[in-house]
Amino acid sequence: MYGTTHTRARAAGAVAALSGLVFAALPAQAAHAATTPVNTGFESGTAGWSTYSAGGQNAASFTEAGGHGGSTRLSHWSASAYKVETYQYLSGLTDGTYTLSAWVRSGGGQNSAYIALRNCGAAEQRTDLPPTANGAWIRLVTSVKVTGGACTISLNSDAHAGEWANFDDITFGRGSTGLSVKGGDLSTLPKNEAYGATYRDASGRAGDAMSILKSSGMNHVRLKVWVNPADGYNDKAHVLAMAKRAKALGMKTLIDFHYSDAWADPGKQIKPAAWAGHSYNQLRTDVYNHTYDVLNALKAQGTTADMVQIGNETNAGMLWPEGSTDNWSQLGGLLTSGANAAKAVSSGTKVALHLAEGGDNAGTRWWFDNAVAQKVPFDVIALSYYGYWHGSLSELQTNLDDAASRYGKPVLVAETAYAHTLADADGLENNVATADQLVTGYPATPAGQAANLRDVMNVVEAVPNGRGLGAVYWEPAWTAAKGSGWDPADPSSGNAWENQAVFDYNGRLLPAAAWFSHR
Repeated sequence: MYGTTHTRARAAGAVAALSGLVFAALPAQAAHAATTPVNTGFESGTAGWSTYSAGGQNAASFTEAGGHGGSTRLSHWSASAYKVETYQYLSGLTDGTYTLSAWVRSGGGQNSAYIALRNCGAAEQRTDLPPTANGAWIRLVTSVKVTGGACTISLNSDAHAGEWANFDDITFGRGSTGLSVKGGDLSTLPKNEAYGATYRDASGRAGDAMSILKSSGMNHVRLKVWVNPADGYNDKAHVLAMAKRAKALGMKTLIDFHYSDAWADPGKQIKPAAWAGHSYNQLRTDVYNHTYDVLNALKAQGTTADMVQIGNETNAGMLWPEGSTDNWSQLGGLLTSGANAAKAVSSGTKVALHLAEGGDNAGTRWWFDNAVAQKVPFDVIALSYYGYWHGSLSELQTNLDDAASRYGKPVLVAETAYAHTLADADGLENNVATADQLVTGYPATPAGQAANLRDVMNVVEAVPNGRGLGAVYWEPAWTAAKGSGWDPADPSSGNAWENQAVFDYNGRLLPAAAWFSHR
């Protein structure tokens, strides 16, 4: 395990220091000036790189064995608190947009640790290092518009004693990064509002939740559709009304068809009561007609859907038993009916197929290989990713990168969220309720929630060839409002999600919402 060997290496270093064999302070090197970076894998030590530390702690930046691609990596570490930058200056660049990519890993806990492009003629652009599980490497990117022909590649740590970060396999070249989808699932907002929920921005000003989130940078609204829900919410009428609100704010819509009267997920895909006795062939017609009806009504009111999910977390299929993955030919037919209906309404609407367990590469391959074999048409691969359920960030990155490459499609994290507290606000135990459920490096605090969303978005941004579309935060406005519970058939049911909303228990916007302005 990396953590063990890293600790041993540090212990060995401490013994060496007692013997007088300390790391020599790195001399102030002349900044390398060229159009391309050199020694990007640190196989020649720190040749070509310069080091700066305001406190004279240059020795906190050094190379050692254990690289990502080669035998050596750059490390930031010190037995005392330190602040250090390792950088390389480039000049003679043709003006335009450039992207920095780096493989990184970190023990977490630093005041800050990040890669950056600075002094490029535009505002500095940076990407923070996430805490990484089991020493796994993660690829990060950042981009900047260069004007004036010069730019500095910068690797930074501001850390407490004993905290570490690794960097390796740096690349720098023409291109841009960013996310086109910075969304939130606001399906429960109308019910919350009906039961008295109120919302305030970060300054404490009361306002409409959707408008507050839009002002924070959210640009997509995800809305689930149930066929005939017991409480009357998440039906066609509410989706139409919410789509109007979103479009009036200049936001795009992602319509999420569950093909059920209530929640559909990997553990339950229950047919709507109205379709219960229907044959497989009739179910195909039902899926087509229902999908067409909702989407055509959206189009008729001037709010054509921008993206559509055909099914929700369909790892085991939908409309059981006929649409189970035990019968892929039938599941493929049902998915195709939904996709064809969406395109019949609007050829420009993107069709997404959606699975849970974003860190499960084998499961994703198996499912989409079958979908492709059944010739199911789709434009986007959508995955749910909750770090406390669905694997590490490195596993998410592996899966997103592989899926985008294997199927030649853009990828989207269609659901993600994290806790800002472990306290309960409505008496129903929350889905994330205890410290042992948290992801290492992300406390259940407003700052921990914000960092988790930031790091998920950064992993999506790094998908090669611009195929990372973005992320959708699940139910950021589902705060505790008595009556607005999880069970549409039980008015007394509570909300197990309020500690993962991006509004606190006083209805005030939390810092995580600022990441909807991710570049």
